Amino acid sequence: MRRERKTYTPEFKLQIVQLYENGKSRADIAREYDITPSALDRWIKNHQETGSFSAKENRTEEEKELLRLRKENQRLKMENDILKQAALIMGRK
Repeated sequence: MRRERKTYTPEFKLQIVQLYENGKSRADIAREYDITPSALDRWIKNHQETGSFSAKENRTEEEKELLRLRKENQRLKMENDILKQAALIMGRK
């Protein structure tokens, strides 16, 4: 049986992390609030490392560089396609 994807507010996530920090076990929190253990672990890790639950703010430097390079590669491909089209048009004249 597959679970439906749920979304949680940052305030809710913070409350859950605070429960963990105050001594409540991960298993109890996950069971009581119907949260997957992996989501709970990710919230705790993100909060401890950056204090944020946003995926964008929790990217590693390598992930940020990879995204930047992918965007640049896409832009360069588009420019190259435009230049090819221009060369074809100029060659017909």
